[in-house]
Amino acid sequence: MMFVTLNLENVDFTDQQFYHLCKINPELQLERTAKGELIIMPPVGGISGNQEADLITELTIWNRQTNMGKVFSSSTMFKLPNGGDRSPDAAWVKLDRW
Repeated sequence: MMFVTLNLENVDFTDQQFYHLCKINPELQLERTAKGELIIMPPVGGISGNQEADLITELTIWNRQTNMGKVFSSSTMFKLPNGGDRSPDAAWVKLDRW
């Protein structure tokens, strides 16, 4: 998968400014690395999109059986401990962390 990384070394976005940038550009899948680099992700193709949907379905079925957490899609942004803001293809978060 090709993506574009912009070096914003001298530009400091607050979390609120980054969130606003994402909201006013809904057609772009934006992520931010721990170093503050802005990543512009392209849309996924049919094969990747299908695999993503299958994974979310499996996670959801398992989670409904165990009721141990929350399942999220790729449109969910997570603030990582290292400072990055990323959107995984699928995510599961334990209830006590939610």
